Amino acid sequence: MNLLMNIKLLPGNPYPLGASWDGKGTLVAIFSKNATRVDLCLFNNWGQETSIPLEEVSNYIWHGYIPGIKPGQHYWFRAHGPFDPTEGYRFNPKKLLIDPYAKAITSDVEHKEAIFGYRWNCEDQDLTASEIDDAPWVPKAVVIDESFNWEEDTLLKHPWHKTIIYEVHVKGFTKQHLEIPENLRGTYTGLVHPNMIAYLQNLGITAVELLPVHHFFVQQGHLIDKGLTNYWGYDSLGYFAPHSSYSASGTQGQQVTEFKNMVKTLHKAGIEVILDVVYNHTGEGNHLGPTFFLRGIDNQVYYRIDEENPRYYVDFTGCGNSLNVSHPDVLKLIMDSLRYWVLEMHIDGFRFDLAAALARELYEVGTLATFFDIIHQEPVLSNVKLIAEPWDLGEGGYQVGQFPLLWSEWNGKYRDEIRNFWRGQDSTLASFAYRFMGSADIYEITGRKPHASVNFITAHDGFTLADLVSYNEKHNEVNGENNNDGETYNYSWNCGEEGETDDLQILALREQQKRNFLTTLMLSQGVPMILGGDEIGRSQQGNNNGYCQDNDISWFNWDLTKVNQDFLLFTQQLIKFRHQHPVFRRCKWFQGKALHGSDAKDVVWFNSKGEEMTEEQWEEEGVRAISIFLNGEVIEITDIEGNQVIDASFLLLFNAEENTLKFTLPSNLKSQLWKIVIDTTKTYWIDQEKMYQVNQSITSVKGRSLMVLQSI
Repeated sequence: MNLLMNIKLLPGNPYPLGASWDGKGTLVAIFSKNATRVDLCLFNNWGQETSIPLEEVSNYIWHGYIPGIKPGQHYWFRAHGPFDPTEGYRFNPKKLLIDPYAKAITSDVEHKEAIFGYRWNCEDQDLTASEIDDAPWVPKAVVIDESFNWEEDTLLKHPWHKTIIYEVHVKGFTKQHLEIPENLRGTYTGLVHPNMIAYLQNLGITAVELLPVHHFFVQQGHLIDKGLTNYWGYDSLGYFAPHSSYSASGTQGQQVTEFKNMVKTLHKAGIEVILDVVYNHTGEGNHLGPTFFLRGIDNQVYYRIDEENPRYYVDFTGCGNSLNVSHPDVLKLIMDSLRYWVLEMHIDGFRFDLAAALARELYEVGTLATFFDIIHQEPVLSNVKLIAEPWDLGEGGYQVGQFPLLWSEWNGKYRDEIRNFWRGQDSTLASFAYRFMGSADIYEITGRKPHASVNFITAHDGFTLADLVSYNEKHNEVNGENNNDGETYNYSWNCGEEGETDDLQILALREQQKRNFLTTLMLSQGVPMILGGDEIGRSQQGNNNGYCQDNDISWFNWDLTKVNQDFLLFTQQLIKFRHQHPVFRRCKWFQGKALHGSDAKDVVWFNSKGEEMTEEQWEEEGVRAISIFLNGEVIEITDIEGNQVIDASFLLLFNAEENTLKFTLPSNLKSQLWKIVIDTTKTYWIDQEKMYQVNQSITSVKGRSLMVLQSI
């Protein structure tokens, strides 16, 4: 780019919003209801600014067309208007503002006094406008060429009942992988390096769920003072732009092409891409936060402000602010963003962070909120995978089971019940059974299917699987908050000693517990989600809130011990086993009764004596042993040609007691020949040709283990 001279501004159109290059010039458009003037700021290679007032305003959209402006052009906005925080107005033309519709953003915000809209160290804090220009410290938006050769790539649309999700961080996944070129580690391209594609395919997962890749605020002040950064990325600065620091190819717009190549490569490997998206708040924080995004464009419109004291924000997220989803233009921003990621970036689905916050029209959560109504009838978004994190931090924000049709949910009740069962915490077998069978008590009454339950034992927020069996307490001291951050109640058990140990018995028990958890997860009805790295024993040394740890605490360690190699192999075989047997991934709910005129029930529950469970036994406290018969002949799944799918039948023997327990085979199943296909006391997967055949009516199951019998 040369010096920007002789700029000619034409009226252009109010749509599309953002900056759109048409081959001859660029249209720019931005919404602000309360601004009195909006300037487009163009920058050349030497950082010199050309400021152009946008004179055309249509329905509060400020717009113009500039001939000759090409891809690679850097731009910002400045918005003029009242600075009166007590009334909710925070305009300050000294602050450069990132385009909410920017497709590419150059870098991170630098944490300097200049990025704040108010004067530091004033008696009235944020009530006096700053006079410092922040141009050197705020990242620029980039005009891009959106053309890309997708070849024949389309959304994969794997059926929900065949889906296995792998939650993973783009950077942490490959940052320490020595078989990947150093310049590609921790990038979009590194994630789809042939070694990693082979790894994901061998693992057997069908979808990667990427932690936030919307461009986000990294260098936050409260973290910089501690020598830390925002690693997870839950503080968005742009809802259309892929995060630039995950790009190996550059930050001048190339990151968009690199991201598209990543998606196309994963699709070729048969792997869907789900994005963890954060539409509930932004990285601008509370009233004392910086101004470089929506706050400066139109604070009253974009954020939920306190009606009684507009200086402050309504915060359902714990992050300082909440987006005002009830405003039509804020809702439009979110919907346009979602459509963009599906239509232009070929994303297969979304996991919505703190999704309950999106349902709040005023102060109450309602499943008929406008946001969900629109998605329900939207032809693009209603056909991709939609996953809710069904809670926020506001009053009444825990909404597991309350989301509408089309939505699946992170099932926090599943996580807690399964953890409690295997750690020996007193709870009823009924609770365990409901979770294992897909949580019909939560989802069936809403008309949804088993896939409404996204089951997980661990996720990015909390202990890893290795830490879940190694720590009773969180150990977050390195986060610099005196161990006060992170969840206190983890439903974990250290197996006898806190943290690292040389005790071989404890180490063996921990590995067995990991196999118990993972096997339970993979055999449960619903959609399993694995936390990336659990399969190779990734530990965060007891840190259950690694959001700020951009280092080897969070990164994958690919130097695998023999124990971790064994667990990886066990995981691969277990996932393969789930794929092979449709009885563990039904499309419809079990009925617990005879079907199709047969005397055979689709599922039967037995106590350890081989007797069908009674109502009283279901509610007994402290009983931690049960067996489940799954009938593979009445799965109620048909193939694409309409033929009934038939599977083997299985008898699952759960013993969460400390000691070995003898299970009597149910009388009506004794004539059936059985073989042991899974035994979680084994550090290896049982060879298919050497499976143990059960010839006796009583089978011993060791303490804290799970045994799976398959009909022969």
